[in-house]
Amino acid sequence: MKIHVSGAKLSSIVGIGEKIKQLSAENGKEYLFLNRGINSVGNIDLSEVVKTIDFNSDAIQVYPPGKGRKTLREAINQEYFNGKTSEEKISITGGGMAGLDLVFQTLNIKTLYAPVYHWGSYNHIMKIRNIQCDYYETLDELIDFPEKMKGSAVIIGDPGNPLGEKQDDTKLIETIATLNEQDIPVIFDSPYRRVFYDHSDKLYQILLAFDNTIIVESFSKSVGLSGQRIGFIHSANQEFNLELEIRLMYATNGINAFSQILIEKLLTTEVGKKAVADFKSTTRDHIQKNIAFLKEKKILAEEFYRASSPVGIFAVVNKSEEELLDKQIGSVSLAYFTKKDKEYASGFARICVSLPHEKFKAF
Repeated sequence: MKIHVSGAKLSSIVGIGEKIKQLSAENGKEYLFLNRGINSVGNIDLSEVVKTIDFNSDAIQVYPPGKGRKTLREAINQEYFNGKTSEEKISITGGGMAGLDLVFQTLNIKTLYAPVYHWGSYNHIMKIRNIQCDYYETLDELIDFPEKMKGSAVIIGDPGNPLGEKQDDTKLIETIATLNEQDIPVIFDSPYRRVFYDHSDKLYQILLAFDNTIIVESFSKSVGLSGQRIGFIHSANQEFNLELEIRLMYATNGINAFSQILIEKLLTTEVGKKAVADFKSTTRDHIQKNIAFLKEKKILAEEFYRASSPVGIFAVVNKSEEELLDKQIGSVSLAYFTKKDKEYASGFARICVSLPHEKFKAF
């Protein structure tokens, strides 16, 4: 049969995990899986939350609305935007990656600008959607030369992946405002930010002032529910939202109703809010200890954080993927996350720092 061959590839990170499992089976040694991108300090405790869900209700057993449950979108408006936007501008997606794919295919662009060090899946999604990728070094480059990105879109993450770097919020806002003035769409892809912030975070409210900004969020990292595959997109652009709704409907016919109700309970009920707060507090504590440990041992690759701060859930270390594997530690070469100077990048590795501190230290 004839097929459309995209040229994209499956994630190398999955392959690294399989390689480590095989090595462990062969030599009987325990490995530390720092190649993965999930919060592994501990699972969120849902035992009290699920008691509030009626599994026999039509809300779970009947098709959900195409854009997502209205009550969930209203809850997101309150939690992320302090009620200052409209639930009509919010669409529920099947996680962050699915959300990004929908944004990429909805925008009429030929090129998307990503950071020099960026999540590798951007490239594969863009290849499938026939979008070219170009790169920017720093936020200052976007501020000083926005005309370079005319007719394209720009993707910004904070904290980033793979570096786990946190930019100054004032610089973030200045960058997005500059691009907005030039009518350049900005995709704000920041699924890790809410691990470190709660509803008092005002950045999402400030972003409402920019018509060309599309926010792509995921509950995988912020509440530890990557298995539920749920997130959301926010845009103030009506034309974009109308086309997005069509594509979302025919791609999903509605996102899993249970996952929507579960997230709604986490955002709106007292037991849900407590579960989220406890999960975030414990996760942040161990991440901070692990980053401090890397600094103490002079393993953190400080050269990547001169204009930012290492926050997590990832960090880059001054050891290669092979060096770490020799010490029974799984990681991903930094070369996987860039198209520029791969030989230099191969001397560093990205690790996940979101796991129990004592276990992290033991390796």
